[in-house]
Amino acid sequence: MTEAPEPTVTATRYEISLLPEGDVNRRTFLLYVEYRGQGLWAVHDGHGQYDADGEWCAGMSPAGPAENWFGVHRFSLHMALELAKQLAPGITVNGHTAAEAYQARQTLPTP
Repeated sequence: MTEAPEPTVTATRYEISLLPEGDVNRRTFLLYVEYRGQGLWAVHDGHGQYDADGEWCAGMSPAGPAENWFGVHRFSLHMALELAKQLAPGITVNGHTAAEAYQARQTLPTP
């Protein structure tokens, strides 16, 4: 019997948020940097993706010519992480930014 090869383990997703792990609002303000193959990564919020200028685009795949779309929505890991960290404070949910949610957390009285 032939011995099975060693399984491959690949990290394919990072979570980026201004709010710390354990904060009840963290998942609401999360961004993801996710591997898309061929050494390229995407920055998304689970509903749409961001381009290099930080503009949000609805959907997780191209609606038009894929060549152009992939060219502005795919990055090296370093560039994707930097973009996500730059965008994280301004992620807005129900009119409130992640930075505002973080500040509100800092002013809560301690039990």
